[in-house]
Amino acid sequence: MLKQRPTIRDHSAEANLFARRAFVGFVFVLGLVAVLITNLYNIQVKDHQDYQTRSNDNRIKVIPIAPNRGLIYDRNGVLLAENKPVYNLEVIPEEVDNLEKSLEQVSQLITITEQEKQDFLKDIKNTRRFKSQVLKARLDEADVATFSVNQHKFPGFSIEARLARYYPFGDTLTHALGYVAKLNRKELNKLEQEGQATNYRATHDIGKLGIEKYYEQLLHGQVGSQRVEVNNRGRVIRTLSMLPPQPGSDLVLTLDIGLQQIAQHALKNMRGAVVVMDAKDGGILALYSNPSYDPNLFVHGISSKNYKALLNPDRPLINRATQGRYAPASTIKPHMAILALEENMVTEGTTMWDPGFFQIQNVEHKWRDWKRWGHGHVDVYKAIEESCDTYFYDTAYRLGITKISNFMARFGFGDLSGIDIHEETTAILPSKEWKENRFKESWWRGDTISVGIGQGYWTATPIQIANATNILVNKGINHPPHLAQVAKKEDDVTQINNEEKPPVVLNNPDNWRIAIDAMHNTVTKVTGTAHKAFKGVNYDPAGKTGTAQVVSIAQGEKYDAESLKERQRDNAIYVGFAPYNNPQIVVSIVVENNGGGSTVGAPIARQLMDYYFAANPVELARNNTL
Repeated sequence: MLKQRPTIRDHSAEANLFARRAFVGFVFVLGLVAVLITNLYNIQVKDHQDYQTRSNDNRIKVIPIAPNRGLIYDRNGVLLAENKPVYNLEVIPEEVDNLEKSLEQVSQLITITEQEKQDFLKDIKNTRRFKSQVLKARLDEADVATFSVNQHKFPGFSIEARLARYYPFGDTLTHALGYVAKLNRKELNKLEQEGQATNYRATHDIGKLGIEKYYEQLLHGQVGSQRVEVNNRGRVIRTLSMLPPQPGSDLVLTLDIGLQQIAQHALKNMRGAVVVMDAKDGGILALYSNPSYDPNLFVHGISSKNYKALLNPDRPLINRATQGRYAPASTIKPHMAILALEENMVTEGTTMWDPGFFQIQNVEHKWRDWKRWGHGHVDVYKAIEESCDTYFYDTAYRLGITKISNFMARFGFGDLSGIDIHEETTAILPSKEWKENRFKESWWRGDTISVGIGQGYWTATPIQIANATNILVNKGINHPPHLAQVAKKEDDVTQINNEEKPPVVLNNPDNWRIAIDAMHNTVTKVTGTAHKAFKGVNYDPAGKTGTAQVVSIAQGEKYDAESLKERQRDNAIYVGFAPYNNPQIVVSIVVENNGGGSTVGAPIARQLMDYYFAANPVELARNNTL
């Protein structure tokens, strides 16, 4: 075979091929570099703000700061509601991987009852998982130290120092002040609807009753915030900026804590209510309902055991001063007298004979007077000072229910008094329309007779009775009852509740004098029903006693308290004012199932007036009543 000749390589072609491949590779690499530079530009320049924001969100946290709740003082500057520091163990459910396991482990470090666990699990179902919830409130120093050492084991758990509401006078002021307690889902929804939810981002409590609820917006304040830098475990490294919260306004009430304590002491173990008003402006000096309860139980969440204890037949949760509905009894006789005088049915000198009962012609039933043998000849003065029922049976029968109802409505009966707490009822001012709507029955003239002495269908609250009397002693001037008088925030002082309602105007203004003089006789005359209770006082009081039947007594039978069940016995009622010639205070007393107004109600009123005028001797001297 012939040997093949070797192929000669074409170096020029290879060089051209390499050059073409190198160029393609260079273009490809150049394209990748261009893409990289473009992405770097987008990330670092064009989209810098977006990524900066995302980065800050990962390391910067905005924490809302709850404002300090405003304090509450009485008229003399005594602190009635304050804020005390407490340590709570709180949990953010969203940050806990296994909540049940974590709860079990925490329980091995500090004591957490089953009730506390159940309450906590119930609370987190009704609130957002990113919001901190209290697991155990009011930790002691040992618990705080124990958990702090082990806190790194429990992400989402933390010890928080907070200011919690505290009521130093306990059950003395509950029905007036109310209390604060945990926010619930219903309240959060309402705040969202009102556009207030943002202001409660750091708040756990809200006013539930009384002044605390009525003035919630004033007392709460404005939420603040702080921007903090946190590490990957959520621990705060440093504070970047802060917007301080604005504390709520402090409230100064018209209440006198000393007078309030006298009211509590005077009622002792009796069920009832006391209202004391400033006759000059309608400010409430004392508002006490017995039995009461300690509002501090509710601040940190009341236990089931303690709450069940309050659900007893004595009903301590009810504010008897504004929600208790009682027959006003003889305390409305001065108002009935004014109406009869206004209608020219009687005059100052008109007399009638009282045989001890009232009877409609051709009707067998007799409406008995409290004095079985009667009062003899009775004029308007004697009818009030001796509380003659027969006189007012006859007056009411002749007036008719429509005139009575319309006139008494002008004094606030059958309506809310306007006091600045939400817990109030209108009670019942009977009328033809009311009976038709309530019972689907017509009004009979016989129904009107008992109304004339504040019985029958008529009910009123102690605050209504006090307010109606205050209008009377001020001769028609209407100062609405109120508890708050001043809101203070730093140097800003705002007067509140200083408006008058339209006055009650009589055709003959002298009729005011007749009723007021008769109430004065009730206390100063020996025959007056309240004379014994006020014997020897160094001020000049006036008033009207009342005894309200709870159950009807059959014709011919005599009332015997011992033969009746305790809850069927008469209610004692008293309303009074002093001094007679220039009223400073009005007192309204109701004591349930405990006797008559002269023997039970009036002595309590004297205790209150004795205290008041001992503390206000200047007013006493200026009015020449010493």
